[in-house]
Amino acid sequence: MSAKEPVAVKAHAKINAFLRVLGRRPDGFHDLETLLIPLDLHDVVTAEPGPGGLTLSVAGPLGEQVPPGEENLVMVAARALAEATGLASPSARLTIDKRVPVAAGMGGGSADAAAALRALERLWGTALEPDALREVAAHVGSDVPALLAGGAVFAAGRGERVHPVHVQTTSWVVKPLGFAVRTPDAFAWWDAEGATGPDAGALIAAAETGNDELLGHALFNDLQAPVIARHPEIAETIETFIDAGALGAVMTGSGPTVVALATHPAHADRVAEAVPGSFVASGPPVATPQPLSGAG
Repeated sequence: MSAKEPVAVKAHAKINAFLRVLGRRPDGFHDLETLLIPLDLHDVVTAEPGPGGLTLSVAGPLGEQVPPGEENLVMVAARALAEATGLASPSARLTIDKRVPVAAGMGGGSADAAAALRALERLWGTALEPDALREVAAHVGSDVPALLAGGAVFAAGRGERVHPVHVQTTSWVVKPLGFAVRTPDAFAWWDAEGATGPDAGALIAAAETGNDELLGHALFNDLQAPVIARHPEIAETIETFIDAGALGAVMTGSGPTVVALATHPAHADRVAEAVPGSFVASGPPVATPQPLSGAG
């Protein structure tokens, strides 16, 4: 049944504990492997009945950095869900409370799209089968299926093949940098000069067993070196984290955000104090993302 009240869903930021790029595909995407860990840092996407059509507004501390037009992935997701479910005249008023850094490699736009799919499923009462909803998510964006899953996942292909991973709770220090890196640019730089990293089985096992020391040493991102070649500030930030006592540090996604692993929250606080502009987060969140309100 459809909901008559607003439905709000958390849209969790993510980090990539590793990102392994295997090569460019004929369709222009890249085959990759990654361990994606959602953080407690999140936006909130709200869907509520509207007078007609689809509208989007963006609020929150970082709201001014996000375009509210048709190119926003929340709108793309809404129209994709309507098409997949046969809604000829979809109607909803959508709102993003924006708190996740924008164009930072933390999956904020993809997380918002995944949350919009969850919220609109409840609002419209469409009830797609999980496989069908993941297929819609894959059409919206490469990270959307993984962020739809609601927990840590191993993702492969261009990101559409998703497998849950039981990751122990980890403490991270997050340092956004004051510039953006376009994902297509990062992958193009990898095409020109990048290399494929090692098999990540030991890293995944460390994350599953809570071996933070091994996990910290094993963090890697195949996009990191090509991006650092254009933005050496990333390397400087990684070095600063290591000097501050982090177990390891790595650029997440296509950058430029750097994340550093700590042994526990108090250790993370000490590392963050040594790196101005950073903040502490943990992940994965204990609860899977469910609507904060609304019937269903």
